[in-house]
Amino acid sequence: MAERGKPALFTIPAHRAFADALATGLIRRAGGDRMRLARGLVLLPNNRAKRAVTDAFVRASEGGLLLPRLVAIGDPELDEAVGSAIDPAAGDDTVPPAVPPLQRRMILARLVAEERAKAGQPVDAAEAVRLAGELARTLDQLLVEEVRPSRLRELELTEELSSHWQKSLALFGIVLDRWPGELQRLGRIDLATRRALLLDRLAARWRVAPPDGFVCAAGVIDSAPSVARLLRCVSELPEGMVVLADLATGMDDDEWAALGPHAPDPVTARRKRSIETHPQFHLKLLLERMSVNRAEFATWRGGSDHDATVDRGRAVANALAPAAFTGKWTTLEADQRRLAGIAAAELATPAEEAQAIALALRQVLETERRTAALVTPDRGLARRVAAHMRRWNIEIDDTAGRPLSILPPGTLLTALAEAAVQRFAPLALLALIKHPLVQTGAPRAAWLEGARSLDRVMRGPRPAAGLAGIDAHLSPPLNGREGPGVGAETQDRSAQDQPTPGASLSGRGARSAAAAAWWPQARALLAPVEALFAGGAQPLPAMIAALRETAQTLCGDELWSGPAGRAAAELLSELEVQAAAGPALVEPESLAPLLKTLMDEVAVRLQQGRHPRLAIYGLIEARLQTADLMILGGLNEGTWPGQPAPDPWLAPRIRSELGLPGLERRVGLAAHDLAGALGAPNALMTRARRDAKSPAIASRFWLRLQALAAERFDRARDLEGWTRALDDTGEHVPAEHPRPSPPAELRPTRIAVTDVDRLKADPYAFYAKRILRLAALDPVDADPSAAWRGTAVHDVLEAWAREDKCDPAALRPRALAMLADERTHPMMRALWQPRLMEAIDWISAKIIEGAESGRSVLAVEQEGKMSIAGVTLTGKFDRIDRMPGGGLAVIDYKTGQPPSAAALRAGFSLQLGLLGLIAEYGGYDGIKGTATAFEYWSLGRKGDGFGYVTTPVDPVGKRDRIPTAEFTQTAAHHFAEAARAWLTGDAPFEAKLHPEFAPYAEYDQLMRLDEWYGRERR
Repeated sequence: MAERGKPALFTIPAHRAFADALATGLIRRAGGDRMRLARGLVLLPNNRAKRAVTDAFVRASEGGLLLPRLVAIGDPELDEAVGSAIDPAAGDDTVPPAVPPLQRRMILARLVAEERAKAGQPVDAAEAVRLAGELARTLDQLLVEEVRPSRLRELELTEELSSHWQKSLALFGIVLDRWPGELQRLGRIDLATRRALLLDRLAARWRVAPPDGFVCAAGVIDSAPSVARLLRCVSELPEGMVVLADLATGMDDDEWAALGPHAPDPVTARRKRSIETHPQFHLKLLLERMSVNRAEFATWRGGSDHDATVDRGRAVANALAPAAFTGKWTTLEADQRRLAGIAAAELATPAEEAQAIALALRQVLETERRTAALVTPDRGLARRVAAHMRRWNIEIDDTAGRPLSILPPGTLLTALAEAAVQRFAPLALLALIKHPLVQTGAPRAAWLEGARSLDRVMRGPRPAAGLAGIDAHLSPPLNGREGPGVGAETQDRSAQDQPTPGASLSGRGARSAAAAAWWPQARALLAPVEALFAGGAQPLPAMIAALRETAQTLCGDELWSGPAGRAAAELLSELEVQAAAGPALVEPESLAPLLKTLMDEVAVRLQQGRHPRLAIYGLIEARLQTADLMILGGLNEGTWPGQPAPDPWLAPRIRSELGLPGLERRVGLAAHDLAGALGAPNALMTRARRDAKSPAIASRFWLRLQALAAERFDRARDLEGWTRALDDTGEHVPAEHPRPSPPAELRPTRIAVTDVDRLKADPYAFYAKRILRLAALDPVDADPSAAWRGTAVHDVLEAWAREDKCDPAALRPRALAMLADERTHPMMRALWQPRLMEAIDWISAKIIEGAESGRSVLAVEQEGKMSIAGVTLTGKFDRIDRMPGGGLAVIDYKTGQPPSAAALRAGFSLQLGLLGLIAEYGGYDGIKGTATAFEYWSLGRKGDGFGYVTTPVDPVGKRDRIPTAEFTQTAAHHFAEAARAWLTGDAPFEAKLHPEFAPYAEYDQLMRLDEWYGRERR
């Protein structure tokens, strides 16, 4: 052991397993005295390192072993962790407690909100909490680096600093001025300040009364001044030692000097640029603050079976050399460029990369006692790999944890807040009531059945806001008709003309009845939170309490069970207490993003079912860890290393002037983590050539290693091939042109007039709709479509005819009432209203004009049927008028363009003729006569106005139109041909038989159109 005053400094190279080498060395130093080892104290960087060193001691021991006390110097309760080594009886005053992190966050959020409001830049509570988190991190950096906040006042700002940064700096200074007063009022101190005081107190105590046993500070990379002072003290204890990981004692002196940190240049008054992105920078800074030289460090004795070769460590160090010194690569000897044991796999997509990593992990298990670990900062990649491992029933935990915000309890709380804020808009409401935590257990099946019935009814344009809007949406419609915007499926209006035998085509009335019967149960659970959130800005504790109670009512105790549930309960409980220190009033719109911001920072670690030989680590968790195979995943720029997050409070130059760590220092730490992970016996590096959105750029670390190794850069070709082959479906055989031919008993013998064109132009679409009984559903909360507008206009015109007897003066008020409905989107109202009202006025004028000539409205919206060609033809007309000569005029309202003449000549768009045919055969009650006029009343634009009448016929067949007297018989002829072919005959239902007249696309995916359309038909 070292004598007092002489530093005992050691380093463990990257190619050796740090934890195993440390444990082996400490056991050797203790000799055969097991109690001597037990009396020791090992200071480690974090709790994860404690676990790694504990496991290493277990591996190194050959029997029972009393471990030394392992203490994480980052522990908030460091005084309790160290125990009697920091005894208050030494004469120091008790260190004040630290302010709870969430309480500090809320206080800072209040200060930020108040100061931003004074500056005329108000922010909502969610943004204030986010900014408070960034401010707390910057404040901690000031405290850790022991930079006096008063130095902000001493900076000489120049015009080079933008006004944005000057305003942020001024606001930062104001908050810092107010913060000490808040701490004094609470009688507490910052956690970073308390940690520094405890470390200094520990060092002072040990200088006076060294511990009885040894003290070893191992693997600490924190370069904070207080940490450096403690490590210096430990190194000078009689039985003290400091062991650093991968200190580059063999680096060339010029390279070491180039790293920095550099003092200001007295000639240019500018600071030379330190190479903070280098993996040794933070270690050099730590050595400078310890006032030691790297030449004083000796190599720690001790090794393990998890060590790599010395050549590997030397080659990795060369690959990570400062940019100015990479020219030496061309002159390096082969043993200094050898990356034996490191393979690289480059995959096409992140999905393939996850598959390859899972295969590599699975392969390790084929060898007994062999271990493997994935190290990646990409949590999405980690989750993908864990999911792939379940293919082999292997549960592997991500020790970095997952954010609470993406776990079920977090998503439930967010969904509830968003649903309440959006006043239970359809998407938000359905996401909430279908959440997997809602009504778990026995009630779940009945609850989901009700939720599904509500889902079907809520499709289409959204109902009125709030729970009352849903009540009205589910209430029976007046006169048995649906109002505008109710959200029926956008099927043909004739869907109600025919019975729909399948559940998928069941009537909306039955679905509404089922939803209306279930809805009161859900409404009662949601009403309390609606009442609070509808009241405008509220105190945050009250909103959290309402959210918690409603969530409890919806989910029961299942919401708070498990690690994620307990984390959610703890967060809400603490937030409910500490929220009073935050902004006084919070808008309901801010609650969901506020909760998500806080839950994003809560990492939940699921410890159940951890595999004994496999692991997934984040970069911090991977430090001091080792395995037979270390897989380094996600080696792309922006991932490893990650893109440094900007500091919204202090400009980069200001941070430099204050002596704070540069934003690029995290790149250096990531490089150090990479070097440590590459020290395993075998390593696999992986990357994807593109991310979810665009091509990805390989990590600078990947490119450096590739450039250094040149042709010796080993590619894992076998693994890449296996990954592609695992899900290879073989040769793709395109689908054939579908022509199903069901037996006669399955062919329908009833058809609506609006389905005739579908039958003739796209028989397969008719087959899917009527025989397979499949129907497309509107999206939830859909924008009002052309079909919706057409239905709304038809409803207005029908009600006007039935209730107002086609009084021209009553039509405009009815149209305005429909537009004023709160379910009508304001943008659509603004764009549609002027055109619609002009067309409505045109209809009124046409009715008056017809009445003056002896024309009268006979009936509106009436269903009828007739038998023809062995099938029942049904149809519902919009309006039938009695002409002055006694004939019938069949009228169809159009909000778009009427059918083209080409379609009529081809035998399509004969709907008016078929409706007239049913009327002539007495298929409509109370209507008799001959159809002598067929008119489309279009509300579209023509010339300078909106509204015009067009007809598909002509008395003598001019302009290639069908003669009026022949129209119904022509329609009957074409219909009979179609009926004999497909309904009573055996013709196959060929897809897209006449694609130019088949605009229907809802069944294109079912018929696999893209696979065969355009190829030669066989």
